[in-house]
Amino acid sequence: MNMEVLEVTSRQFREKQKNFFDMADTGRQIVIRRGRKQAYFLSPVEEDDFVVTPKLLKKLEQARQEFKDGKTTVCRTFEENVKFLDSL
Repeated sequence: MNMEVLEVTSRQFREKQKNFFDMADTGRQIVIRRGRKQAYFLSPVEEDDFVVTPKLLKKLEQARQEFKDGKTTVCRTFEENVKFLDSL
């Protein structure tokens, strides 16, 4: 499903909030522009988005252990980040 992103101004959002919330609930991607430099993505939050499950705790512990064991990539500068991303 390839949907266009709908961009609206903060004024448009204030005037028709319910419509935009309903669209987001159906999967529509909505960006709310606030001035020229700020933008916000409107996305529904699922109940389990804020729950730290046992499965997530296990993944976090595994990631911590991999970091301790030196099995991770550390990028300390912008250039290192670019080089790493280019290598993928």
